[in-house]
Amino acid sequence: MMADVSTLRRVHIDLGPESYDVVIGEGALEGAGPSLAQLCPRGRAIIVADPAALAHHRARLEQVLAQHGLTPLYLEIPGGEQAKSFHRLEALCAELLDANVERQECVIAFGGGTIGDLTGFAAAIVKRGVKFVQIPTTLLAQVDSSVGGKTGINTARGKNLIGAFHQPSLVIADLTLLASLPARELRAGYAEIIKAALIGDRALFTRLDTLGLEALNGEGLAEAVEAAVAFKGDIVRQDEKEAGVRALLNLGHTFGHAFEAEAEKGTLIHGEAVALGLALAFRYSARLSLCAQSDARAVEAHLAKVGLPAFIAELPGGPYEAEGLLNRMKDDKKNKGGVITLILARAIGDAFITSECASEDVLAFLHDELKPQ
Repeated sequence: MMADVSTLRRVHIDLGPESYDVVIGEGALEGAGPSLAQLCPRGRAIIVADPAALAHHRARLEQVLAQHGLTPLYLEIPGGEQAKSFHRLEALCAELLDANVERQECVIAFGGGTIGDLTGFAAAIVKRGVKFVQIPTTLLAQVDSSVGGKTGINTARGKNLIGAFHQPSLVIADLTLLASLPARELRAGYAEIIKAALIGDRALFTRLDTLGLEALNGEGLAEAVEAAVAFKGDIVRQDEKEAGVRALLNLGHTFGHAFEAEAEKGTLIHGEAVALGLALAFRYSARLSLCAQSDARAVEAHLAKVGLPAFIAELPGGPYEAEGLLNRMKDDKKNKGGVITLILARAIGDAFITSECASEDVLAFLHDELKPQ
């Protein structure tokens, strides 16, 4: 397809010498082609690709590469959480070394967030660091994992507990790549967009709530992706290594990751767990009289409007039990001194970080949430 460069949106992630652009819009792949070519000085594009994404988009990807004199070298890895393992990491590192990747080259991640996380971590450690580019093919990855430099793999103890901060050199968020996604995947990605509004932009929440499902289409989607990426980029600029304010981006995730770890494998999508986590964070905030019940209900209503779960009974992968969920929350990376760190809210658009919630109280809250509504 021909890209109208004038319609593409660019968000600059300002991190000094590690700054980069996120190119957003329909035709972003073509529009960012010259920038991609500059990052491949040997005339080859080393692409770690999800075969499912490649099956939909290979011809177009190769056309863009050919226009800029690039020959693809595909390293195919099936996506999904199973990709983020020590076994897959070792295999990918070996393939990159066999390809004699050089430090001035870039490795391109083409797929969803799990492919980006794995590829970014491999790029961070192979030869003590090579460049990488994110071409996310899911909405969840476009607005969340592709931006900010968090890379990593999972362990039996939980998600993303082994990894590194390694910023990409370019992110290409082409909205036309989303056309092949099922509606469930799109909704799951939207959870990370509404999360940005709930953390620090009440006006964005109001706009998204007015749009409803239209926020998943056309210009409504382009505006929403740009707003979410810009919001995250500003947070990352302030706190790249998550020493403070960046932890706000985990709103909904402490609860959400616990459900992901406890769910029957293959039944739950990350964005669904995050959506429920957002609702739980607001209901727990209201329970503690930190925010108004009306805000918690507004979050629930919005999630229902776009088809995302707001109550545990709506979440796939159960049954769940409170003690197991709490134990998972105790393993969260943000915790300090053995105390659970939570992201809670004073209002929609006013989230904050706290380590003052007793485990016993969180457990009682989870028990109440597990009761039939």
